[in-house]
Amino acid sequence: MTEPRRPRALRLSRAIAVAQAPVILRQGRRLRRETPRLPDAPLPWEGTIPAPGASPQRDADAAAVDAATSPGSRPLHLLVLGDSTAAGVGVDHADLGLAGRLAEALAARTGRPVHWRARGRNGATARDVVRDHLDEALDAPVDLLFLSVGANDALALRSARAFARDVRRILDRAIELHPHAVVLMSSLPAFFRFRLLPEPLRGTLYRHSQALESAARALVIARERAHMSPPPPPYTEGFFASDDFHPSALGYRDWAEFAVDDAELAGIMGWL
Repeated sequence: MTEPRRPRALRLSRAIAVAQAPVILRQGRRLRRETPRLPDAPLPWEGTIPAPGASPQRDADAAAVDAATSPGSRPLHLLVLGDSTAAGVGVDHADLGLAGRLAEALAARTGRPVHWRARGRNGATARDVVRDHLDEALDAPVDLLFLSVGANDALALRSARAFARDVRRILDRAIELHPHAVVLMSSLPAFFRFRLLPEPLRGTLYRHSQALESAARALVIARERAHMSPPPPPYTEGFFASDDFHPSALGYRDWAEFAVDDAELAGIMGWL
């Protein structure tokens, strides 16, 4: 299948960034020095959100009987895979990070309990995810894979071709091992709204991130049980953590609700 040709501005995004490298690399180094480095959320990066109205302390045997007699009450197995957002950077408990917030939103929409896990690491590119985390992450039941990668690929000025190659590997491996699972991929951050970033770094980073997102979106669209979120709405007050870069607990909640709202509108909930 031939991938659609990206607009010329997106195809040239990396060349433009390289031309501006002396300035943006200097700005990047200064940001790293001056921006507080927040830790990952403490382990464990997994948990269970009960079905709405159910007690978290329900007897396991009763839950198993329900699952056997009522398919709609079977737990959903959620895997969040990716970078610092999978690692819960910006919150002090993994329940308040992206995976926990997605599990809350999914339980509320589906009426089913959700077992969630998060895998990945702070700073990971799509290539790092493939090399270091993918097989271990997929070695457990998965009904819904939520993939959050690309921000670090943009920061590293990786080419759209290399990024697309790694996203393709993630999608293909997930579909191979879990053919009935649904894959949701997040859009990349709206870097042009990051007040922390000075110009020209902000505009250059946003332009290149859009080139990466365009390449990934073409791959996701080509797969039946996969969907990519649209660009995010304006970030609300309190969206960012103290580093003005990663989401806060409120930010992760807003992100999760946005992603699940979009998936519901797109008919994805019917696939689960």
